[in-house]
Amino acid sequence: MSVVRFEHVAKSLPYGFWLRRKQVLLDVSLTVERGEVYGFLGPNGSGKTTSLKCLLGLLRPDAGTVEIFGRPGNDPDARRKLGYLPEHPYFYPHLTGRELVDYFGRLFDLPSDVRRRRTDELIELVGMADKAAQPIKQYSKGMMQRIGMAQALINDPDLVILDEPMSGLDPIGRREVKDIILDLKARGTTVLFSSHILADAEALCDRVGLLFEGKIVRESGVDELLEGRVQYWDATCDDLQAEQVPGYRCRATQGDRLYFRITDADDLDRWIDIVRQAGGRVVQVSPHRHTLEDFFIGTIRGDRRLADGTGSEGPA
Repeated sequence: MSVVRFEHVAKSLPYGFWLRRKQVLLDVSLTVERGEVYGFLGPNGSGKTTSLKCLLGLLRPDAGTVEIFGRPGNDPDARRKLGYLPEHPYFYPHLTGRELVDYFGRLFDLPSDVRRRRTDELIELVGMADKAAQPIKQYSKGMMQRIGMAQALINDPDLVILDEPMSGLDPIGRREVKDIILDLKARGTTVLFSSHILADAEALCDRVGLLFEGKIVRESGVDELLEGRVQYWDATCDDLQAEQVPGYRCRATQGDRLYFRITDADDLDRWIDIVRQAGGRVVQVSPHRHTLEDFFIGTIRGDRRLADGTGSEGPA
């Protein structure tokens, strides 16, 4: 049984002065399996937050099915097993960080000793121990994200849903959130998060779904998407002159060291053979692979070379 399931979900929302309906989701179908980290990707306005709100029961889909743990998203028993951090959390400003996390523990009816222990552990985990006694109204955006992550984990959830969890964080905060997500994965917790920071999604996710114009246009494992997607190779040799490597343009020299950029695997094999036969030494061959960002942009723009990993965006 999948932990999360969307099946042909559609949703329109009112907008503008006359509250005309705008179709935000046209056809969203995806599954998130137990224990995996799933990245929900898409440009701004593609419907990521609307999809998550339908999943959480905050919005009712116009059509289609949304399930958590095999139950409807608005089922209270299913929601007790999840933690949620919205993209723009709003917390009671007069509460301190510690009081806020404790408050959410009370909402889950945690025993007082468990609640106090979990609150202390989570505040330490998100790096807010020295700020926990301050009122939330004094918190920066990054501090709000950190304390929001703590409240999302207070019930030790089986499923954690994070909407743009890296938003507003400095590099240290992003690193800490990534470590938390990896720790959750190691403990078997399922994580579904939306993000526009594609490098983070590439580093964390087992699978990703790409949402564009209200539809899932691709859902796949990250390794499957990126496997073998080499854009080009930077190749370096020495003990030769450029004219001893015919058919290949030398990009730069440094003493007797030559630098080449090669875009075809067969050409790379021939280059290695030529260098060795000429008495040179292959110093380094470094592949530059397509990234999740290349795939994302190529899919959105309709650039099949980037989306399929068959083109090169490296300098000539």
